[in-house]
Amino acid sequence: MLETTGTEDSRCEDGNHALPETSVAAGDSRLASGLNTSSYWLETANPVPDLPADPLAKVDCVVVGSGYTGLSSAIEIARGGRSVMVLDTGDAGHGCSTRNGGQISTSIKPSLNALAKKYGLDKARAIRSEGQAALDWIEGFVAREQIDCDFSRCGRFHAAHAPNQFEQLVQQAKELRSEGIEADIVTRADQHSELGTDAYFGGVVFPKHASVNPARLHRGFLQVALDAGVHVTPHCTVTGITKSGDGFQIKTELGEVSTRDVVVATNGYTSALTPWMQRRVIPIGSYIIATEELPIELVDKLFPTNRIASDTCKVVYYYRATPDRRRIMFGGRVTASETDPVKSAPKLFDDMCRIFPELGEYRISHAWHGTVAYSFDELAHTGVHDGIHYAMGYCGSGVSMAGYLGMRLGQKVLGMKQGQTAFDGLQFPTRPLYTGKPWFLPAAVAWYRWQDRRQHRKAAAMA
Repeated sequence: MLETTGTEDSRCEDGNHALPETSVAAGDSRLASGLNTSSYWLETANPVPDLPADPLAKVDCVVVGSGYTGLSSAIEIARGGRSVMVLDTGDAGHGCSTRNGGQISTSIKPSLNALAKKYGLDKARAIRSEGQAALDWIEGFVAREQIDCDFSRCGRFHAAHAPNQFEQLVQQAKELRSEGIEADIVTRADQHSELGTDAYFGGVVFPKHASVNPARLHRGFLQVALDAGVHVTPHCTVTGITKSGDGFQIKTELGEVSTRDVVVATNGYTSALTPWMQRRVIPIGSYIIATEELPIELVDKLFPTNRIASDTCKVVYYYRATPDRRRIMFGGRVTASETDPVKSAPKLFDDMCRIFPELGEYRISHAWHGTVAYSFDELAHTGVHDGIHYAMGYCGSGVSMAGYLGMRLGQKVLGMKQGQTAFDGLQFPTRPLYTGKPWFLPAAVAWYRWQDRRQHRKAAAMA
């Protein structure tokens, strides 16, 4: 699927690259004069601790990427008694581990029926169950490690943007219940009990879905890794990985490293460093805005249950109140091509105000961007290629899945049978002529946005 511009969770996953600072368009009343183009979450998290500036010359395992996947795998390997070093192009966790919307679901995008046709019913059920396993795992990890990150099983309201979409949600809810997944129908008449808007036609509540402060979650991962003895060196770009005897030689901008094992945990920022992997993930930009501080009573009206929210548009919107319930955070994709946060912010603001007109008198204080990774079959993938371990392609559901599969990767490196998942052994597809640059994405996004606009017009005429 190329409904790739918004999904139910993170929207942004592990990555490394900084975005350039951009200037605020003069005279745009929707933007605060001091618009901040870095992630709002970073203001709420502890600073990154001092980390070593130089890489080690020899370790048992090198992990490329310091987001949830990389740190989770490093923790597991280090606790297994091996020396581990994590390398990153930018600041530790600078990518989507600190940029995402902080929404966690049990989402495995292909339906049980679709997976059963391809893999058989037992395998399909096993794949679908990994979504619940990932959410349960991240909840347990946060509790065990005592990470203060505002984790909450608040539930999700998934809204129907057109009447026919509500009918489809009702049918999907029935199918999900047959899998043991809780899904409660909310009609349009009862919609205000979940979300303070008339823009939708009912929806479904997933009471087990969760929210989190992603930057504080990442800081928790980082501290646990450091406490386990993991060596983390930021601003150390890996420029080459070559086999050497029974292991690998890692070339970096700061020197060479000898290692037995390599884990690649770059997801939406996978590059020509690993061309086989780059050909199998589609990098897609997702954009988020945060409002200035709002009256508490307004937030209570718009989000009476404090659930996270998303909708059925092809180009999905996802939004929530911040944990302190003083701001609204609203994310999605606004253009067919990539853009910068300042250009995307006014468009996202207009879309937000279509859903919540009351927000029109307020301004945007933060606008930022991150890159998610989709796979061509809409499934996460993990395995070993040419001796290199990897996990990636979370399709927008990476907040829990990245840490979970990172943990399983660590177990694989240690040779533990527990590291096996239902994603192991799946073909990791690509497409002819695709090299990692999604030339087809602008046309696909434009097509989906046109479909959304058409359905909005039809829905408005029926309202």
